[in-house]
Amino acid sequence: MHVLLLVAFALFSGLLMTRLFVKFHLPDVTAYLVTGVLIGPCVLGRLGLPGLGFRTFEEVESLSLISDVALGFIAFAIGHEFRLSALKQTGRQATIVGILQAVITTIVVDIVLVAMHFAMPDLLSLPVAITLGAIAAATAPAATLMVVRQYKAKGPVTDVLLPVVALDDAVGLVIFAVSFGIAQSMESGTVNTLALIIEPIGEVLLSLLLGAAVGFGLTFLERYFHSHRNRNALIVGSVILTVALSQLSFEVGPFEFGFSSLLVCMMLGTVFCNFCPLSEDLMLQADRWSGPALTLFFVLSGSALQFEVFSETSVILIGVAYIFARSLGKYLGARLSADLAHSSDTVRKYLGITLLPQAGVALGMCTTAYRVLGADGTLIRSIILFSVLIYELVGPSLTKMALTKAGDIQSKPVEITTRRQKRLAQIKKPVPPRFDH
Repeated sequence: MHVLLLVAFALFSGLLMTRLFVKFHLPDVTAYLVTGVLIGPCVLGRLGLPGLGFRTFEEVESLSLISDVALGFIAFAIGHEFRLSALKQTGRQATIVGILQAVITTIVVDIVLVAMHFAMPDLLSLPVAITLGAIAAATAPAATLMVVRQYKAKGPVTDVLLPVVALDDAVGLVIFAVSFGIAQSMESGTVNTLALIIEPIGEVLLSLLLGAAVGFGLTFLERYFHSHRNRNALIVGSVILTVALSQLSFEVGPFEFGFSSLLVCMMLGTVFCNFCPLSEDLMLQADRWSGPALTLFFVLSGSALQFEVFSETSVILIGVAYIFARSLGKYLGARLSADLAHSSDTVRKYLGITLLPQAGVALGMCTTAYRVLGADGTLIRSIILFSVLIYELVGPSLTKMALTKAGDIQSKPVEITTRRQKRLAQIKKPVPPRFDH
């Protein structure tokens, strides 16, 4: 009962908070994240009321299954954007931008933090600086997709943005694996060069193969079901199965391989949208089912943010430098790569701002560093938690602003708004009784 109360309280709180934030023209994602912070262990949870807020971070972690499934649906939806007919127009520039902006961001953050290391060696070690530079490449697809969906964004920036966010995960995994391997070698004095190359590439390839296999299976089974209800259940089951399988890992000789749940689910969505003729309609059905799960995902993400990182001056100092360097890297990286891809002026100007949100993938990377690097890992974890807190609260609003200025988000026509207001007024206005003579 306690778990169900927490789920219900988190869901209702997030929905109610959106009614307040809409008055300030802020995205629903921000409302969900702020709700999570307020009902989390740092605020309401301190009162210790059962079922009314998360009293400990362990309670938040106990609902991680919901977050995993929701993230799977987010990745599945992003994979649906890789429709071959659309990629003929944006595929080349999305590939160039997706790879180069991640690499440039890592280089910029490395330069700033390595310089900071030489200026203050006692504050920041070289392995920490290199690892943070690799984590900086990752972008949060969840917040970006939610903003695009809420405001029905459509245009040149959105067309490039979604494929870039999807590619960002694969590129970020490879960059992190190589950089983190170098950081480990600095700590231990040894390095496994083959593992640095083979393991990240293997993880990307295996994830794509697994996602493709489940995608073809879903496409094959879909033809035997004819009602929306059964097809929707088939899609939901496929996404959950994919998330479960992506938790597997195995060893081949000296190498250890795993899967990226984001990449696997993205590939599932890509195969499904390109080989199933009814995918467009079925995706709409799946979106309706996954809505509550996505709300809970962001509320739980907000509840997991820890304010204790503000208590350490070193974390704040390095965190501010990291946020500044990463923001600069994302903006310059997107602008320079868009120039090379001969993108439009609108894409060059606004794409970088939409790539600032950072959360799930970065937290996964910093967890790996936390487990392996000891004291340095603890510092990395604190800095990423600090930056995620800032990026997740500010990033969605910046994404909305950039897409609005780019013309991808347009306000509703005046006649639609007026008609809706008149209709609401008629519903609220009592209808006088009629007397037939």
